[in-house]
Amino acid sequence: MPTHQAIPFDRGVFSITFTCIEWRPLIAQLQGYPLVYQWFDVLCQQGHAVVGYVIMPNHLHVMIAFKQTATSINSIIGNGKRFMAYGLVKSMQQMNAEKLMSELAAQVSVAGQLSKHKHAIWEPSFDWKHCSTPAFMKQKLDYYHLNPCRGKWMLANAPVEYRHSSALYYATGQQGEYPVVNYLSLSDMEFGQ
Repeated sequence: MPTHQAIPFDRGVFSITFTCIEWRPLIAQLQGYPLVYQWFDVLCQQGHAVVGYVIMPNHLHVMIAFKQTATSINSIIGNGKRFMAYGLVKSMQQMNAEKLMSELAAQVSVAGQLSKHKHAIWEPSFDWKHCSTPAFMKQKLDYYHLNPCRGKWMLANAPVEYRHSSALYYATGQQGEYPVVNYLSLSDMEFGQ
């Protein structure tokens, strides 16, 4: 799906991906992993479910089962990005990362300036895929879980070794850093598969 297209559903299971501005490794550099888990907590408090995830140094893949919501799914994602951005900026301030703050301030778009944004943390859009079948959910989760074990990152030798992922749960049944809901147990009625 195009990244600027609004999600035309009010519930369902979606694979969501968003990245740090210019693919910078801000999540790792600013120790932003707890912020992602806090956002997951907010999602769960709202009645949604985290089905699977991998938090990479510069991007996040997460599968979320959204219950029926009056708030658009795009707004829910935007609010999460905003929440994490504030936390990452606070980390920069605590680290006295003046050079990085200046660089990220220079990346703020014209639209962001009009909205009084001071730093660009995330790319403005995100990618989403509607996950309407268990086979497609498994395909996306397998992709997530292999992410840390390939390409330039090589963060682990095997998916289950990477801490910031749901791979351990799907391989062994043991919950990892953040507990997830198995995609096979999602209620068709509650999440509109």
